[in-house]
Amino acid sequence: MPDHRRKRRGRGRRRAQLRRFADEISIRHRPPEIAERRTFGAWECDLIQFRKEFGGTNLTSLVERVSRFTVLMKNADRRSRPVMDGLIVSLPPLSAHARSSITFDRGLELLAWPNLQAGFGAATWFCDPQAPWQKGTVENTNGRMRRWLPREVDPKSLTTRQINDIWHQLNSTPRKCLGYRTPVEVLSEKLVKGDATLT
Repeated sequence: MPDHRRKRRGRGRRRAQLRRFADEISIRHRPPEIAERRTFGAWECDLIQFRKEFGGTNLTSLVERVSRFTVLMKNADRRSRPVMDGLIVSLPPLSAHARSSITFDRGLELLAWPNLQAGFGAATWFCDPQAPWQKGTVENTNGRMRRWLPREVDPKSLTTRQINDIWHQLNSTPRKCLGYRTPVEVLSEKLVKGDATLT
């Protein structure tokens, strides 16, 4: 009897994966004033991961590019919709001009980005594949937070108070790049100038 096994394909001939991130949301189209830090309200987002044996629990880190103000949130897993929902809950207290855009990498946990845009209308931009350095502000901030959050920490054991203490301490530390002001001081100044308030 003939063997009806599926015909093998060469590696170079495999079907291309569906485009998950359209070209129009590539970081290459992001306005230059964001890259030059001339626009307040442009954020960068990433996930802080821990050792595999701790499961999928992780933290979302969110950093505003001008002030370096940081927000940290805990996620039960890496599913995209809950990660986006956490951002939708965290950012709306800021006025629209203070949350105008967010830059991500191309992780699968970020596929639900259309829900983020629908949630509060921030523009979304995505780094090129395998180019995390294109969102260097949040990458640098994650490195700073590893002081308190090494990979050996079980993230499930972290309480909301402990997480809040970490990002409050980070935001209260003077930074040379801010003229030795703190991120919270710069954020407050920008909010006042824009007639925006935190609730």
